[in-house]
Amino acid sequence: MSLFKAPSLGQLRRYAIARSLFKPTSLPRAVARLGFVQADPMRAPARAQDLILAHRVKDYRAGELERRYPRMAIEEAFFVNYGFIPRETLTLLHPRGASGWDARMQARAQDVLDFVRQHGPTYPKDVQAHFDHGRIRRWGSDLNVSNHLLEGLHHRGLLRVARRQGGTRVYEMVEHSPQDDSYETRRARAGQLLDMVVQLYAPLPAASLGYLCTLLRNGVPHLAIEVRQAQENAISRYAHAQVDGLLWFWPQGENPEAARHQVDDKLRFLAPFDPVVWDRRRFQLFWGWEYKLEAYVPVHKRRMGHYAMPMLWGEQMLGWANLKVADGRLQHELGFAGPRPRGSSFQRALDEALQQMRGFLGI
Repeated sequence: MSLFKAPSLGQLRRYAIARSLFKPTSLPRAVARLGFVQADPMRAPARAQDLILAHRVKDYRAGELERRYPRMAIEEAFFVNYGFIPRETLTLLHPRGASGWDARMQARAQDVLDFVRQHGPTYPKDVQAHFDHGRIRRWGSDLNVSNHLLEGLHHRGLLRVARRQGGTRVYEMVEHSPQDDSYETRRARAGQLLDMVVQLYAPLPAASLGYLCTLLRNGVPHLAIEVRQAQENAISRYAHAQVDGLLWFWPQGENPEAARHQVDDKLRFLAPFDPVVWDRRRFQLFWGWEYKLEAYVPVHKRRMGHYAMPMLWGEQMLGWANLKVADGRLQHELGFAGPRPRGSSFQRALDEALQQMRGFLGI
């Protein structure tokens, strides 16, 4: 798009909502269309990956991704964050290289790898029982060494998550085909990964694109130079425009001004990691107030609540909701960035959203 025909901020906002909150489809198609679903272990009232998919998968129920994962062509992996990706994306991420272990830790990792190879699908407790590795101090935390080794081997692409049992990862061996390590191939892989980022989070202000490029370089350190080169070529690689003094990017071939980017009048409770709200910089530009996840903030310092979920009604971000299940019933507390909407239309939308949440949670 020409820099001289810029969309308005309102058009960018509608475009962001409409392209991300697409018509609900099947679970495999939704994961493929998103390209990455960020995961988080916290349940409030459900895990982030389930809350994200609930808006994009028809008749989705909490825990469905975990139940169906072993039969789907998807993988748990670290991308810009930890989550779920289509299996074919793994070839872009690996080989990721070593994890900064010393010789002793490398030897332990090789022992664990040999154990999983011989044992088959392996629980962390199996490794702990066999090796009794003990604990280690890393990054300010006291870590179980067996878990640390399994997670490191998974990150390097030498293990995969075969399934989860009650939320616990079950690991198995995985082998990748040899990669063409030529300059052109590495550059193409880095570009494809950056395209995935832009496809998921667009439209992006330049500063947000830069931050995501930093996360991507951390995720694929072996392609850090190539990711930086792709970032430097963003002007030629992506559609862009100056809007209210800021440079924005989105995928080539998409038009934020198109009339087809219509926003419905549903009310939605969005996970803190939902693509619509993930970029806090963009959030404030679009809606004029600051949203923070306060789960790790001391209780007395919280303004919104433990797991406040942004509350989107149409294209307006009204405020936030804290939801929890107690005695088999869904309880909710709402907060508003401005005045609470009056009239029956908001109440109907809220009642419908709460009823949909009950169905999603199976209560």
